[in-house]
Amino acid sequence: MHDDHLDDKTMKSFKLFLEEVLAEYRHPLHSVYITGSLLTADFDPKLSDINSVFVLNRMDLQFLSVLAPLGKKYGKKGIAAPLIMTPDYIKRSLDVFPIEFLNLKQLHHKVLGEDIFQDIKIERTDLRYQCERELKVKLMGLRQAYIRSAGDRKVLSENIISSIPAYIPLCRAVIFLLGKAPPGSNEEVLAALQEMTKIDIGAFQRVLRHKKERSRLSLEELDALFRDYYHATEKLGEIIDAAVA
Repeated sequence: MHDDHLDDKTMKSFKLFLEEVLAEYRHPLHSVYITGSLLTADFDPKLSDINSVFVLNRMDLQFLSVLAPLGKKYGKKGIAAPLIMTPDYIKRSLDVFPIEFLNLKQLHHKVLGEDIFQDIKIERTDLRYQCERELKVKLMGLRQAYIRSAGDRKVLSENIISSIPAYIPLCRAVIFLLGKAPPGSNEEVLAALQEMTKIDIGAFQRVLRHKKERSRLSLEELDALFRDYYHATEKLGEIIDAAVA
């Protein structure tokens, strides 16, 4: 957890949201958490969403009815629709979504209740299988996205940019699989990954910069970036294929 990165103004907005939820929903919640980029140096109050998890003691669709009317009001304040879980769902899903729960374990800040994520155990075998599957899916997705761009510079640029956010949790999982605790910020994650795997993942870093700066790249530059991005993903997959869980 990286509580030192919490922005006071942003947290105030979230707590107002939470207070309104608690005023409308009379049943006790198990716990509430802030997650994601708000807990890292990557958070940008102007661009980043505030991500959260609400854990109910049992699933109750009435809770969704409480949240839904608040979406428009708090969406304007950057608060994304929270994930809704129960302790039983978490227990039964660790083997299905080990990447997601590893990231929740490492990047969460408890706002209310008992910290259920602190002591969850991620099995390395489950994590390796999901990493392998996700990397193969990403290679297929990149190929399809390139074809769909049909030589359009703008479409290719957007396709590449839109793919990078999902890489960061995956990269954290690979670092964990290779025996180290993943760092917090995106740049630190990529630097650690490159050091551990010896793969040139400069393309990942360039895509992150391209996403942040929205730089205008020529079609030739995008083609070169795409090839490097694809090959780095491919090599990362080869390392996971060879890893012993």
